[in-house]
Amino acid sequence: MREKVEFPSEGHKLAGLLETPDQPVRAYVLFAHCFTCGKDIAAASRISRFLVQHGFAVFRFDFTGLGNSDGDFANTNFSSNTQDLLSAAHFLEQHYQAPQLLIGHSLGGAAVLAMAAKLPQVKAVVTIGAPFEASHVIHNFNAQLSTIEASGQAKVSLGVREFTIKKQFIDDLRSQTTEHIQSLNKALLVMHSPVDLTVDISDAEKIYRAAKHPKSFVSLDSSDHLLSKAIDSEYVAQTISGWASRYISVPETSRPTLASGHVLVAELDHKFQQDVFSDHHHWFADEPIKMGGQNTGPDP
Repeated sequence: MREKVEFPSEGHKLAGLLETPDQPVRAYVLFAHCFTCGKDIAAASRISRFLVQHGFAVFRFDFTGLGNSDGDFANTNFSSNTQDLLSAAHFLEQHYQAPQLLIGHSLGGAAVLAMAAKLPQVKAVVTIGAPFEASHVIHNFNAQLSTIEASGQAKVSLGVREFTIKKQFIDDLRSQTTEHIQSLNKALLVMHSPVDLTVDISDAEKIYRAAKHPKSFVSLDSSDHLLSKAIDSEYVAQTISGWASRYISVPETSRPTLASGHVLVAELDHKFQQDVFSDHHHWFADEPIKMGGQNTGPDP
């Protein structure tokens, strides 16, 4: 199920999208997209969809001034991005359930690392292609940096779009520190491609070395920075699903009392998915995706 929502952050109305599974929710996930991207970028959409198929509810949103959210991007900065994330987490807690898992892609990874400690109910954090220092993104403005410093702002082309970058944005990036990684106090999964041409894999090494256990690293092999291939996004989601299961708290599911040898099969709110109970076990049955199902369990 996909639900479009709006929530407030620092006086602006932000656009969010909550995707929930047909089966009982294992945990809520808050996803932070990459720099100047949006909640609907292919990698975020695919990873969210695959996680939903594995029982997670995933919330992603457009940062202030991007996508369908209010505000002027030129007046935002890294600090306001982290505040947007906090606002999103509080919105989830008030209206649904507090997120237990944070996922950040690229600069979104640096943002979730920076604010994770402020959310006690978060159990685990995942970074995908994230820079060790938020100031890493300044290299995108090198050609206009002197103009920004002298005039206070400049137009910068990023991808196919043009953005106004102000000096306050640069100053805010330079003011960020990395001490919070060492004091994260959450399980951490660092995912990075050794052939990432946007953020070098040495940044992943720095994040990993700075963090304390429990921590894990997964190489994304031949993936590019934006995870352009669907198969790479699926691999990321499958890995996150398995890894996070060690740390999240899954709510108890009410189950019927059955006599030995009896099986109960219940239809769920999906055309093929079924809830299957025996006297000692509980699982989902479903058809594969090519048959019109969601592949959330073995073929019934």
